[in-house]
Amino acid sequence: MNVMSVTALLCVSAFAWGIARVQDLPSAVNTQLPGLLATYKNLHEHPELSHQEQQTSAFLAAALRQAGYTVTDHVGKYGDSTQAYGVVAVLENGSGPTVLVRTEMDALPVEEKTGLPYASHARARNETGDDVGVMHACGHDIHITTLLGEARMLAQMKDRWHGRLIFIGQPSEERVDGARAMLADGLYTRFGTPDYALAEHDDATFEAGQVAVVSGPVLAAGLSVDVTMRGQGGHGARPEATKDPVVMAAQFVTMIQTIVSRHTPPQQPAVVTVGAIHGGTKRNIIPDDVKMLLTIRSFSDQVQQNIVADLRRAAQGVALAAGVPDTLAPIVTVHEDESVPVTFNDPGLSARLRPVIVRALGAGNVIDNKPEMASEDFGLFGLANHQIPVFMLRVGAVAPEKVAESRRTGQPLPSLHSSLFAPLPEPTVRTGMLAMTSAILELMK
Repeated sequence: MNVMSVTALLCVSAFAWGIARVQDLPSAVNTQLPGLLATYKNLHEHPELSHQEQQTSAFLAAALRQAGYTVTDHVGKYGDSTQAYGVVAVLENGSGPTVLVRTEMDALPVEEKTGLPYASHARARNETGDDVGVMHACGHDIHITTLLGEARMLAQMKDRWHGRLIFIGQPSEERVDGARAMLADGLYTRFGTPDYALAEHDDATFEAGQVAVVSGPVLAAGLSVDVTMRGQGGHGARPEATKDPVVMAAQFVTMIQTIVSRHTPPQQPAVVTVGAIHGGTKRNIIPDDVKMLLTIRSFSDQVQQNIVADLRRAAQGVALAAGVPDTLAPIVTVHEDESVPVTFNDPGLSARLRPVIVRALGAGNVIDNKPEMASEDFGLFGLANHQIPVFMLRVGAVAPEKVAESRRTGQPLPSLHSSLFAPLPEPTVRTGMLAMTSAILELMK
């Protein structure tokens, strides 16, 4: 997204916004939609990876300033003191509660295969220096667009709410260090501690036009773990003179498949996934080590700890069976800075907002949903022990005919993070704006 496209996009969006001098909420949303859809397509076509959201954050900051908000950009510091691209926009309107509303800005290292006319063809260097395709395969472009529409409407509806609005553009959700970076940079000391923290996330499992409300746990805790099997490398034609870490890694991956099925109580859902294996350079060279990248998901701190202990035992057992000396024992590293707690919807807040959203969308469009094993870092904005009530709304993003076809054939829909994920923009954005704006007005009436 270059400077010219950002400027042009702001002009188009501002025109659509300017003529929306708010009548009723649905009419205001519909008036904004043409400009917002242009925004969405531009954002989708120009995604940026985590830690690289320079143009996306610049666009969002400029658009929120244009809407009348006091905006601070470059909010957030990562663990290595690198400045993040966080955006914070504040609008004061008398005394009342402080409500924080978050969107994420980053995209994924996925090469898009949707064939859409506005499909991404972007490429970038990831954190390890590899050249990768980049795609908004998780719908953060939908979230940015929806938040911008909500911010514009609420700026024009100041007779209907009182208090302090904080809209934030969070960087690096996909690496789950963006929320932590903004908090570490004094988000709440600089801009005020909210009374409520809200967010919405598109969903690839149900229809656009519907939303799902969950009370209690919404998304699982996520723990990032690296396991390095160390051996003694050598010539591929003389395996007897080596301790082969490739074979050990294969045995380890197979062994840990029983951690959930045989070591974890069946009443406690959990997932252990090996997402990447790195080792070796050439087919006739046995390497010295193989590194595996894992994610652990559950709704219990104790389950997480038990799984890590099981991983350590499995790695050590495989190495022992292979005759690896103690000096080359496996290395198991837990990355706390890439791990997140359960995202927990405050039950009282969920109970308060559900009837409001039902009134906005109709009872048939508000469905109940179960917690998911996906993870993200929005829950960190609630601080430890849920000091700030948090609420995340799930927004359906799939064309109804595709949902019906999936049910008829049994073929699964493309999931979030899929190169084929293609949300239906207009009803998804409209529904998200109606539901979230209604929720904010309820909290600030």
